[in-house]
Amino acid sequence: MINLIAKIMHVRGTMTPAQVSEIIKLPKLIVRVLVEDMVKLRLVESRGLVASEDIKSDIRYALTDRGKSWALEAMLVSQYVGPAPVTLEAFERQILCQGIANERISRETLQRALSHLVLPTDIMPQLGPAVNSGRSILLYGEPGNGKTSIAEALSETFRDTIYYPYAIEVDNQVIQFFDETLHDRQEGADDAASPLDARWVRCRRPVLVAGGELTLDMLDLSFEQTSRFYEAPMHLKALGGVFVLDDFGRQRQKPQDFLNRWIVPLEKNFDIMSLHTGKKFRVPFDQLVIFSSNIPPHDIADEASLRRIYFKVRVPSPSRENYLEIFRRVCRDEDIPYDERVLAQFYKDKYDAKNLVPSGAHPGFLLRHIIAACIYLGREPEVSRELLELAWCNVAASQRTKETASMWGL
Repeated sequence: MINLIAKIMHVRGTMTPAQVSEIIKLPKLIVRVLVEDMVKLRLVESRGLVASEDIKSDIRYALTDRGKSWALEAMLVSQYVGPAPVTLEAFERQILCQGIANERISRETLQRALSHLVLPTDIMPQLGPAVNSGRSILLYGEPGNGKTSIAEALSETFRDTIYYPYAIEVDNQVIQFFDETLHDRQEGADDAASPLDARWVRCRRPVLVAGGELTLDMLDLSFEQTSRFYEAPMHLKALGGVFVLDDFGRQRQKPQDFLNRWIVPLEKNFDIMSLHTGKKFRVPFDQLVIFSSNIPPHDIADEASLRRIYFKVRVPSPSRENYLEIFRRVCRDEDIPYDERVLAQFYKDKYDAKNLVPSGAHPGFLLRHIIAACIYLGREPEVSRELLELAWCNVAASQRTKETASMWGL
């Protein structure tokens, strides 16, 4: 800890123990003891009291020349300056006690979270057990039918708050963990399961989404050669939460390669990380992993790999009734009158007559084109056959017949 305090004072200048405590996230009493040790080592020297009316004003300290040299040497090892890291053992203990499977999701909670989506009735009994398992789910089916929306909505079923460290120390190496851009910090009183000090951040269970940009090396620790400390990979930052691998099968590497990388984590609930020193260590793999794919399962990977994905849920194309209900809701959201007679005939002529597969994305797509056309034409948006035909020109090129969609078992 003396190295870390020396680096903080090298960056910030003259400081009181209370100010150091605020950055390092350790109790003031512990920091004062450490600063006193630094005085004995002639690393810091007193610069007098802080100018304040407070009778308990703190003494300011600054690095000596010896302390500056000490700090520069510490910087060569690692330029990490921030909250004191927790041990790997403490991290593992906390992650295991706040496991995602500890939170039970009721049928009512799941229905409420998915109420904004129009889904077939037989899909809910499949999603409920999958969410409560806290394991892995494959959502697959034709494009545009709500797989990503379902994955994101499932995350809203979780309400527990959990704790993450700012950083972890493994074999004298620092791994930065808490991420302001990904973790939703929660204010309020800590509960009985809260850690003992401020090195832990109270958060909602996170929802992290990775898409076609994900590569295999992004699943490993990232070591920055200049700063000489690590950044935890995205899926590790999702521990205790939801990790969505969207557009699975569209990444640069084959989906089989990703499943090969995750065979042990998905089955054994732990992952292996490696430091650049060659040190390997285990971390818990406790999260709801959701694979979302437009590719049929048998084209994604072999049977042995697919077996590691515990739940496989097909998200089908909408029925006629569901398609019209989606259109009704989109019209409501855009404050445009819904004309069921016009849309029912449109569905019959475009989908039934031509044996085309409907998509849950089509209503919103068509309505956005209608709104854009009406802005150009200088008229109020409406669901008329004329405007639907105009919008349909942008849909027809990507249409699939039910015969070409047979790979989905439609």
